[in-house]
Amino acid sequence: MRKLEYTFKTDTLFKMLFVEHQHLLKKLVAALMGISATSITQFDVQNPEIQPENLGDKFCRLDINMIVNGQRVDLEIQVCNEGDYIERVMFYWAKEFASALPSGASYAELPRTMILSILDFSLFDCEEYQSFFQPMEVTRHTVMSDKMGFHFFELPKLPEKISGKDELLLWLSLFNAETEEELEQIKALEVPEMEQAINAYYKITASPEFREAERLREKARHDEAQALHHAKLEGKLEGKLEGKLEQKYEIVRNALGMGMAIADIARLTGLSKQEIEELR
Repeated sequence: MRKLEYTFKTDTLFKMLFVEHQHLLKKLVAALMGISATSITQFDVQNPEIQPENLGDKFCRLDINMIVNGQRVDLEIQVCNEGDYIERVMFYWAKEFASALPSGASYAELPRTMILSILDFSLFDCEEYQSFFQPMEVTRHTVMSDKMGFHFFELPKLPEKISGKDELLLWLSLFNAETEEELEQIKALEVPEMEQAINAYYKITASPEFREAERLREKARHDEAQALHHAKLEGKLEGKLEGKLEQKYEIVRNALGMGMAIADIARLTGLSKQEIEELR
């Protein structure tokens, strides 16, 4: 099997492809939200730009923020489970929700705000690959508000067999594809949106704009990994030095307790007379 150099989970590709082909993005969002694309009468991407200077920032998010029929909708891909993903999406939801209130407006005017997360890891202890959460009363299961919602789609849980009739599964299988053969299998189902998305994939991944964006993105990942590696080494070294210093302090305390002269203790430990006096 010919492994793909880039997949639909590559965040730079994801952002460039779906911002450039917003008719495909509209179909994808409709499938993820469980609504028909024809029911979407308002569809605006709020952050279409990819700022080159931000691609080198490890905190840069290549999500797609939209207004869909008056709702705020944020779509992102998450490849690695860093252990705090739920708290992270709740934080981003809170920022989106709070920033939607114009100055002097009533709280009732706050829009429905949804987070759509396509995950390349298993997040919940269940077999279902799709989960939707809203705040509700725990015993009566009464929804407190429909203005808060989180959709999660866990790619490792997708079934092996797909058909051209399940639009959601088709889109998720596209993101889950790791080889050229898998893309060709999806394309062979002759679903127009899938064919268009795959053709756009090959066109964008061959473009110099994408290659440069991905180079900057990869450099940011490498720099972050190097920084973490050095931080760990420095932490280990600092811990060893602190341990050795504590051992010297213990020797000083014992020597002082035995009545040894400060000059002798200084020669024994390598500490200055002032340091020993402070310990005393």
